[in-house]
Parts: sequence; C-alpha cells; structure tokens
Amino acid sequence: MQFLFADHTLDTDTRELRRAGALIAIQPQVFDLLTYLLRNRERVLTKDDLFAEVWGGRTVADSTLATHINAARKAIGDSGEKQILIRTIARKGVRFVGDVQSQPCGQDRAKANGSVSARPGVPTSERPGIAVLPFINQSGDAKHEYFSDGISEDIITALSKLHWFVVIARNASFFYKGKNVHLKQIAEELGVGYVVEGSVRKDGERVRITVQLNDVATGSQLWAQRYDRELADVFAVQDEITGAIVAAIEPQIYTAENFRAQRKPPGSLDAWDLVMRALRPFWRMTRDDNLAAQALLEQAIAIDPEYAHALAVYAVSHMFGAHMGWESAAIATPIAERAALAAMRSDDEDPWAHLALACACAYLGRQEDALAAFEAALRLNENFALALGCYGLVLSWSGRWREGADAAHRALRLSPRDPFSAIYYGVAGYAAFVQRDYSEAIRQCREAIRHRNDFVGGHRVLTAAAGMAGEMELARAALPELRRAQPNISLTWAATQLPLAPNEREHFVEGLRRAGLD
Repeated sequence: MQFLFADHTLDTDTRELRRAGALIAIQPQVFDLLTYLLRNRERVLTKDDLFAEVWGGRTVADSTLATHINAARKAIGDSGEKQILIRTIARKGVRFVGDVQSQPCGQDRAKANGSVSARPGVPTSERPGIAVLPFINQSGDAKHEYFSDGISEDIITALSKLHWFVVIARNASFFYKGKNVHLKQIAEELGVGYVVEGSVRKDGERVRITVQLNDVATGSQLWAQRYDRELADVFAVQDEITGAIVAAIEPQIYTAENFRAQRKPPGSLDAWDLVMRALRPFWRMTRDDNLAAQALLEQAIAIDPEYAHALAVYAVSHMFGAHMGWESAAIATPIAERAALAAMRSDDEDPWAHLALACACAYLGRQEDALAAFEAALRLNENFALALGCYGLVLSWSGRWREGADAAHRALRLSPRDPFSAIYYGVAGYAAFVQRDYSEAIRQCREAIRHRNDFVGGHRVLTAAAGMAGEMELARAALPELRRAQPNISLTWAATQLPLAPNEREHFVEGLRRAGLD
C-alpha cells in the first residue's frame, strides 16, 4: 500500500519513505510507527495502542515514545511545535491529521474474483512474520477436508513454539480458505513477509503432502517439498516441514538452536483423527457446534485417555460454554478442571493444557493460579491468540484493566481476521469498562458485535456501559439484543456466574441494572 500526503509517499511494500521522489532515511521502528498512524488516521491512538501494536505489547519509557514520535515528525517535515501532520491530543494520545490518499502498489494489487478488502491497521514486527494458509484438500472427497485442515493447524502449532517468529493465528489464516486472493494481498493484510501454502492428498493408508514457503516481498519461492508417506508417519512429516521452514528463513538460528519441533503425538491415530474432526466445529463456536465438538472429543478421549490435546480442548469448550451461558458454571467447571489436570499430567508442555487449567481456575475463584497458568501457556507459545484474549479477560476481571487491554490488543495483532476477534474486542471493551471509560467500552463492544453478533460478551458489556454512562436510549436498544443473544441473562446470573472481583462484580451488575435488566 502507498500513502500519499503533502509531498511524501510512504510505500509499505518497499518500506520506503520519499519526499518529492527523494528517499528519506528512517529507522525501521519509526517507519512502523508512521505507518500505524497513517493506517489509523481516523482516530486518536493512545500510548497503550502504540505499545501494543508497534512495540509488540512491551511498555517503553515515555521518553522513548516521545523520541520516536519526534523522529516520525522530523522525517515528514513536521515538528512538535508545528504539529501540522502529527498532532498530540493532551492526555489522550496522537493522531495523523494531514490529508492522505492511499492506493495499491503496482498492478498486482488488482482484485481477483472473490478477493477481500484490505484490513487497515495491521502493524509490522521486528521479528519475521509468517502465515500458514489452510492446505488444499485434493482427495476429491469433501469429508477429508478436516484432515488437510488438521495438517495446517499442526504446522501452525509447531511454528508457534518458536520465539523468533510471529506466527499468525489459525483463524486469521483460515479466513482465506476457499478464496481467490493474491499472496501479496494476504501478506499485507496479515502483516507478514512469508506465507506457507500446500495441499494434502489422502488415498487409503497413504498421504501425499506438498508444501512451499514463499517470500512475498520478492515474489520468490524459497523452498518447496513433496512428502509421500504412510499415514502413520504424518507426525514425522510435520516435523520435517517445520524444520525446513525454519532452516529456509533463519539458517543461523537453525544452527544455533538445533531446531526440532517438540510435539507429543497421541497414542492412536484414530484419536487424532477425531480431534481434527472436532476442531472444525470448535472454532465455529456456536452452541450446537460446541456440543458437536464435545461429543467428538469424548470419543477421542475414550480411545486415548492420555491424549493431552483432546483433554485440553474438551476442557476449554466447557469453559467457553459456561462463559456464553450455555452451561451452568457449577457443572461445567469441575468437568473442565478434571480434564485440564489430566492434560497437564499427560503433557505439561502443551500450551492448550495450561490454557484449560487457567480457564478452570478462573471460574473456581483462584485468579492468581489462573494468571500463572495463562502465563505458562504463553511462555510455551507466545503467539497463542486465544490464550492472550482469555488472559486479558481474567486480568480485567481482577481489576488489572491496563494489562488486560494490552493482552487483548496483542491477540488482535496476531489474529486480525479471526472470527474470535469478537471476543478480543469484547475483552478490550471490558477493560475500558473497568477503567470507567464507558465511551471506549461502547466503541470496542460495537466492534465486537459487528464481527460476531452471536457472541454475548460484547452485548453484556455494551449494555452495562450504556447503563453506567446514562445513555438510556442506547441501553434500551442494547438490552433486547443482549436477551436475544443470551435468553437466560439476569442480574442474578451476572452476579453468580461470572468470577469477577467483588468490587467489579458490583460495578458490572449495577450497569446492567441501570440499563433495565432485572
């Protein structure tokens, strides 16, 4: 994408800033900051926004932030005194206020049939960014679709254990499944430099997997390979693929770290097969899909009672059901705790096992244990968007709204096209509610509802924020939508089913009461 303003052109493909055609020297992180300001010029960006998106969630000193903003101004002929293009809004943040035009870079940005519009605001990172697209099922039978999806997901999981990559979350990559979109457009929308794509052909007891790694900036294919294996060797194939990708992108790290993906395969391929089938409805996350996923996971656990990933996903599905109001927390939580502990005993290096334990501990009122388990999951996989989003929610439940908002924004960075982004926007909205910034809470929750109208968290917080803000017209409109999304909602439910800190429980229930809930 090119941004044209004043006599400047900023090109995100070539990462060049020019003034009247002359190249301007600019530090990489200052370039990222300027790009982020341009992409989000319709709103004021807070310090927390900049920390989350430009510094990858790290909080830096105010002097460092000011230095970078001043460097961005200097690069485009602005200054702190003039503030013609980059304006500081006292006690709020910064905003790009100059007139801007944007346009695609070159003819290859022309949209193909079925292409999707670019999503603004996806920043770059100091680390290599990589997206694994859903592998194409070439088996000629739609019922094998789950198998090719499962191969893609396992490669994402293995790559995500590496701390030198930013790996785009599963649901963001899977947004492009079945769509005819140019790789360069996908890379720009997801903010990555590398894209992995491939195909799977399953024939009886044999499987052929083809995979290639693309450097999108240069348009070159860095590496490609075909694997013909007996089906039972599928885990070794995934290890080979992951190792080869690392070697192609960063050979120095490959040599130093003696990379090998750490993964504990289940004792039975049939159990694995059932989990792959279960993940498809699990990620759709409707009430019926959640029940379907649980039924398949129960079958997998019956075959292999020590299958950590099956146990962990089963536990998470029950806790999600409790949060959505589909299950009683009193019934779901013990089930989830037992499954999570079993997953931990089986494989304490599976980040999903730690996520499952964290969710159960949160609903048991053991918030410190929950936060420790979330942090363990994120140490094992720092790119685990779902864990980041849930972590942000529990931090906010505990009153730590700033950290909760940071975690939610990091989840959105990793998963910009994820249907679960509705949850992450809702978490950001709840963090603002805890801060008593009701207008921001309303804004974030409206975005959550825009992404998934059936996810109830955004409706709850929107209604409570409208009540606390005294926006009774909005509250009267929001309350019926909340009741539609969660028919069993009541003040008693909110007071007893959500594990909020006592003062935050009173605050939340009061907002719902003022909005008219009884």
